[in-house]
Amino acid sequence: MNKPAFGFCARCLRNSRPFNLQFKSAQQPSRLHLRSLQTQQFQPFAPPNPSSLPRAAPPKTYRRTKKWTRRLVHLALATGIVYGLDTQLYASSLTRSARTFALGLVVALDYKINFRPIPPLAASIPALHARNAERLADLLRANGGLYLKIGQAIAMQSAILPPEFQKMFAKMFDDAPQNDWKDVEKVIREDFGKSPEEVFGVSFAGNPEKGVMERTARASASVAQVHWARLPNGDEVAIKVQKREIDQQVGWDLWAFKVVARIYTYWFDLPLYSVVPFITERLLLETDFINEANNAERMAQLVAGEPRLRGRVYVPKVYRELSSKRVMTAEWIEGVRLWDKERLTRPWKGRWRQGSPGCGGVPLDPPRQEETADIVRSNLPDEKLKPNRDWWKGQEGDGGLGLSLKAVMTEMIDLFSAQMFLWGWVHCDPHPGNIFIRRLPSGKPELVLIDHGLYVHMKPEFRHQYSLFWKSLMTFDNKTIREIVQSWGINNADIFASATLMRPYTGGDNSTGDEIKKGLSGKEQAERAYEMQQKMRKGIKEILSDETKWPQELIFIGRNLRIVQGNNQFLGSPVNRIKITGNWASRSLVDSPDLSYGEKFRNLGNHLLFKLVIFSSDLWFYAGKIKQLFGGGGMEDDVEASMKKIARDMGIELNHGVFEG
Repeated sequence: MNKPAFGFCARCLRNSRPFNLQFKSAQQPSRLHLRSLQTQQFQPFAPPNPSSLPRAAPPKTYRRTKKWTRRLVHLALATGIVYGLDTQLYASSLTRSARTFALGLVVALDYKINFRPIPPLAASIPALHARNAERLADLLRANGGLYLKIGQAIAMQSAILPPEFQKMFAKMFDDAPQNDWKDVEKVIREDFGKSPEEVFGVSFAGNPEKGVMERTARASASVAQVHWARLPNGDEVAIKVQKREIDQQVGWDLWAFKVVARIYTYWFDLPLYSVVPFITERLLLETDFINEANNAERMAQLVAGEPRLRGRVYVPKVYRELSSKRVMTAEWIEGVRLWDKERLTRPWKGRWRQGSPGCGGVPLDPPRQEETADIVRSNLPDEKLKPNRDWWKGQEGDGGLGLSLKAVMTEMIDLFSAQMFLWGWVHCDPHPGNIFIRRLPSGKPELVLIDHGLYVHMKPEFRHQYSLFWKSLMTFDNKTIREIVQSWGINNADIFASATLMRPYTGGDNSTGDEIKKGLSGKEQAERAYEMQQKMRKGIKEILSDETKWPQELIFIGRNLRIVQGNNQFLGSPVNRIKITGNWASRSLVDSPDLSYGEKFRNLGNHLLFKLVIFSSDLWFYAGKIKQLFGGGGMEDDVEASMKKIARDMGIELNHGVFEG
């Protein structure tokens, strides 16, 4: 039988297109699926000849990916090494500076983009201020140290900064975290070359012949913390120890401050950098406790030589042999802080003609023998060893110093006015935490001033000018005011006068206020606020128009005035602050030792006329006291209300709560 000339293969059957052959039947049709036929002769598959193939492509090496991977690994390793060295050797100074620059750039860009009547990326200008104030406050808390000092300075400048910054920075006066005892011990060893036991003659092992010292700080601030101790001779002292990281951080912190100020000066066209060297010099001196000891001893001598303050103001004794650049030992003070208004005024529960503990520099009464034994036996790291001297509060503990707030505040204004106008040696950090009040046996208050790190010195010529400037403010001598401020390179006399008085100056020609409010009527609130802040920016530039003439001491003098005004307001405006300050300014032109007798005689006649003129300020003060009797505000509250009203007319809301928190 012959074989067919064609055949089927499985592959051909699978891939061939079907064709149909239909067979009809009488009952039901059926379909038969057939595939196409392969008519060519089958040939097995043969691989192609290699020579006929194109040239092979090179394999992928991913060189760019590997290069960037190596770079990222090297960057991560370098960052880790730098961070470790920075943390261990430089107290995180580089990290803090990098954090400062990054946030400074973010804030600057935010204001560049959004500071306009209708911000594109913010709900309003106040919202823009609020979020940047929060950013800066978080930065200052995270960095700590001198950054907290800067935050406190910002908190005191609510008159020139948006209220959102004032609200956010109000808690910068709270205590800062304290360092561990091991860090305190290292600082003492590094400065004295001996252990705390050898330096202060104390024992942590219970030796009854030695003194004792608390290893937990009684108070902690941004730069240092204070430990109580009793020396072998029985003297109780406050040992102020600088935080160990400050010595390494201060240089970097001030450098970062300078760089940011320089950039902002260029970017926002504001004369900020001109005052930065003076500020950084003051802050650097504040970390030198030898300088603080010198200031304290000088202030004690000045107070002792002034009959109007002798016996009313006290400066703690400094133990020079137990002090160094980072450690200062001073007399321990028992007293009531200025902010404890209730404890100052509650009835006195002590004996008649008896003062509170330590008043007038009298040695503190020693603890009883059984208390001493208990202290020695229970000298644990966290134990509070200082004897309790609250007997003057009475058995129920509800007593106080029984003092008049008017007398307390008068002493404070007298002290800082004498510093400003008579001596030219000004304490620039008189917030309530740095002032203690004690009761003298006479029943009068005694003000104790501590923390003498931040002072400015006023040269005699500038001090006389400043005294005359204040006197002219009280008598509305606008010609003299204009001449003095122009000699300081200031063009806006009205604004500077208002900033000095901490209230609107109504004796000028109001040209500044009229110029500021010009063109603002009839506009929307957002647009008024924006234009007003632009004009205030221009006003700052005019105040600092000649940076070579501007007395840089005014920065810290203004800080002193603002804190004193805040203290008076906090206590309920018990005294006429402006009258007392103006009286010292006028009287100092008579009492100043560096004036000739002819100048003193002329100034005496002017002073007598001045006394008659300022009687009008008493009328305002006592009108405020009458309002207080009926539930109204005092003189300082009227000052705040006037400033806020003027600000609202200009599209700004002010918030002057200085010591919240």
